[in-house]
Amino acid sequence: MEKTNSKILTLSFAIAGALLGFTLHLLIKAFAGAFGVVARAADSDLVRHGLPVAVGFAFFALLQFNPRVQAWGEEVVTEIRKVVWPSRKDTTAMTIACIIMVLISSVIISSFDLISGFFINYLMK
Repeated sequence: MEKTNSKILTLSFAIAGALLGFTLHLLIKAFAGAFGVVARAADSDLVRHGLPVAVGFAFFALLQFNPRVQAWGEEVVTEIRKVVWPSRKDTTAMTIACIIMVLISSVIISSFDLISGFFINYLMK
């Protein structure tokens, strides 16, 4: 495995583990407000802080040391390196075209809404 790809994968797996731990922390906090059993368990620092850290680290270790996940990650990084990204000029032109199309669509939909509203009000009278 290429050294640069290894660093990218390790960083990605660390971020995934941190996100999982943070999500678990938020879930414990949310469920503590709704369920008494979880609230009693969340009073312990080990559950409130230690469990998310342990789960996040375990998830990182599972990803980092699994050969199948490593092979998959290597393929993903290799394929992403093959992507030809558009230039700044192309991105700006496509963004402007998208904004113009959204504005045109909003004018058309708003006019249909306005006309149908007048028509329905006329029928209701």
